[in-house]
Amino acid sequence: MSGLLTGIGYFFRGITMLFQPGLRRFVVIPLLANISVFVLIAGSLYQLMSGLYLDVTGEITGTFSFLTWIVTPIIWLLGTLLSGYLSIFIVLFLTSPFHGLLAEKVEERITGEALQNESSVVQVALSVPRGFLRELQKLLHYLPMAVLVLIISVIPGVNIVAPFLWIILGAWMMSLQFIDYPMDNHRLPFKEVREACGARRSTSIGFGGIVAFLSGVPILNLALIPAAVAGATLLWCEELRHLR
Repeated sequence: MSGLLTGIGYFFRGITMLFQPGLRRFVVIPLLANISVFVLIAGSLYQLMSGLYLDVTGEITGTFSFLTWIVTPIIWLLGTLLSGYLSIFIVLFLTSPFHGLLAEKVEERITGEALQNESSVVQVALSVPRGFLRELQKLLHYLPMAVLVLIISVIPGVNIVAPFLWIILGAWMMSLQFIDYPMDNHRLPFKEVREACGARRSTSIGFGGIVAFLSGVPILNLALIPAAVAGATLLWCEELRHLR
């Protein structure tokens, strides 16, 4: 339990770091990107969910009409959560190089040591496709586990544990997603990211869990990414770096 609470604490400590001078400018581009993507996705899903709402409620008549009071909030809550999750995923993929820069500056602020990365124009240009490649590695790691949980979700009797598995899987993937940024700055392979998070599993799950939860909360999720990057960098510096 203490590990879970410690992991949650790293996220909120990350929020406070964003207000420090010299870090705020690294928050602006991901924040603007998240707002733009969220508005586009929310608008598209609104049209989709409106049609779904009319179809579903149109089938509920007579004695069961009271069910519309239950179905309505569920449908719109689902649409809101989907908007948040999809916008977070797309923004993470498109703006990954900026998250690496933020992680680098946060680590330098924590340790007082400058990272020895090449800063030439060629190296900066190469960091963009490398960042996209890392995002694909995370996706390929996630998909087999997601398919397995999806299969469990449709098996009668066994599917009772499916909601808990989805929660744990979401927390695990969010921890890998953000802890990868400071570790990638040290050119560590994704395999080592998984091993480091596994060595501090409860702390990583606690951190990833609060990030996964807030990613589905409208408005709050718009500022989620920079705070999660800063919190993950704190976790890397204080608990994972010495495990290499």
